[in-house]
Amino acid sequence: MNHDPYYSRSEVSNSDLTALRNKLHPALDFVKPAARAKAFHLGTLVDGLVTEPKNCNHYRLTVGDEKYTSDEWKWGKQQLEKLRKAATKDAFLDYVLKNAVGQQVFVNPSQHFDLGCYSFDLPTRCKFDWHLGLFGGDLKTCSATTQDAFEQSIDFFDWDRSRAFYMDLTHSLNPSLGNQDFIYAVSKTANKVFFKKIVRGDELYERGRQKYLELAFQYWLFT
Repeated sequence: MNHDPYYSRSEVSNSDLTALRNKLHPALDFVKPAARAKAFHLGTLVDGLVTEPKNCNHYRLTVGDEKYTSDEWKWGKQQLEKLRKAATKDAFLDYVLKNAVGQQVFVNPSQHFDLGCYSFDLPTRCKFDWHLGLFGGDLKTCSATTQDAFEQSIDFFDWDRSRAFYMDLTHSLNPSLGNQDFIYAVSKTANKVFFKKIVRGDELYERGRQKYLELAFQYWLFT
């Protein structure tokens, strides 16, 4: 069990918006609880090995207080090696792996939102897998084997919503922040790493922004 205090904070996160969407539209909640727990468990492993190596104990096979089997640990290290191999041919990924701050938290006690004729404020929080000072990015594992399938996953799993939410939260704290973002995804079924850059105002950003604004408005209505 992961006891990171970030997850017990009261501000609204992108995960809170997902939970609200699943309550309002249960047909969209296609992931069973056991599968979601496993995905979070393994995601924590990859995030730890890649972005918080000092939090990993290779003897006890733990990331923080999250315990893993030897097979799970071996799998996690394989994902790390895929990233390292890709970084030998990707200068930006190489820079990210060597220089980004891992698991960087941002909090806005009162973020302002506008949707149509409505204006409202919510306390918000987010945690970047990687942050590079003026912008950050996300690390994912996926089942895609092609760039096209990966980009379809961005829409299907609402990764566009999370990136727009993170961009706008940091931008609300400082307009010099959050004007771009990125996703790296390690394929679980192929020896591939996929990349997507997001820029404020582009199609992916606008799609994600519309998604999170509608949910943020509904969250505000119910609280």
